[in-house]
Amino acid sequence: MAKLRTFLAALALSVLASTTLTTTASADAPPRSGWNNWSCRPSAAHPEPVVLVHGLGGNSWDNFLTLAPTLRSAGYCVFSETYGKTVLGGLAGGLAPMADSAAEVGAFVDRVRAATGAAKVDIVGHSEGTTVPAYYIKYLGGATKVDDFIGFGSNFRGTTLNGLATLAAALKLQGLLTGVGCGACTDYLPGSAFLAKLNDGPVAVPGPTYTSIVTRYDTVVTPYTNGLLTGGDNVTNIVLQDRCRLDSAGHLGLAIDPNVAQLVLNRLDPTHSPPFRCRPFTTLGI
Repeated sequence: MAKLRTFLAALALSVLASTTLTTTASADAPPRSGWNNWSCRPSAAHPEPVVLVHGLGGNSWDNFLTLAPTLRSAGYCVFSETYGKTVLGGLAGGLAPMADSAAEVGAFVDRVRAATGAAKVDIVGHSEGTTVPAYYIKYLGGATKVDDFIGFGSNFRGTTLNGLATLAAALKLQGLLTGVGCGACTDYLPGSAFLAKLNDGPVAVPGPTYTSIVTRYDTVVTPYTNGLLTGGDNVTNIVLQDRCRLDSAGHLGLAIDPNVAQLVLNRLDPTHSPPFRCRPFTTLGI
């Protein structure tokens, strides 16, 4: 039972982090940084608006309090929404079954395209915000609507959470996770029907360019290599410590990591972005 409690706590790590960030403000409060500005029109320099997709337990703004203003300051139109709401409402999203969330993300992409007049968007996601868009792109028509797909803390093959997910599967406890309103938690268990479909053939499909950024210090996506993609010329995998040995950010810390922000900017606009410069950064493995 102690191991089960640890397992559930690990799956809820993102939820707890989000709750801490939102104790003094409503999760639906509009950002004050200029993102989710529906009158924004993409410039010739940055013709695709950027859609940010949060992780498990995140919401439309707390996951990107650092990255969204950075992108906006660089001249991008930036948008986000809280998808996958269940019993916790807008405070903690990404809990619904991932196939349903993928459809929500697709509808939001269409809304952004209609509002901005852009034919395609770029998607930047964290954690589950990589898994869900990957499914949307592969199965729900996103391949013709997404130009660049950039993920950090990526997860395409589930997580063992250092073996605890395997224990939960052996004890047939997946129903408990669904019962508390976290269908996505069940979907993340290795061998789930959702992951089997996502990995039926390469996750990356022709059309968009894919970039996946992972950290060796990830203790949520274990092993961290479950965030690496296979594919052709349209796939780039980045292990953060290969680019910056002085960065020891963990899974959640990637969301506020200046090195990750710089890598995202470089991948969105490799021609005009400044050369990557490694900055010492740590979140003590968090």
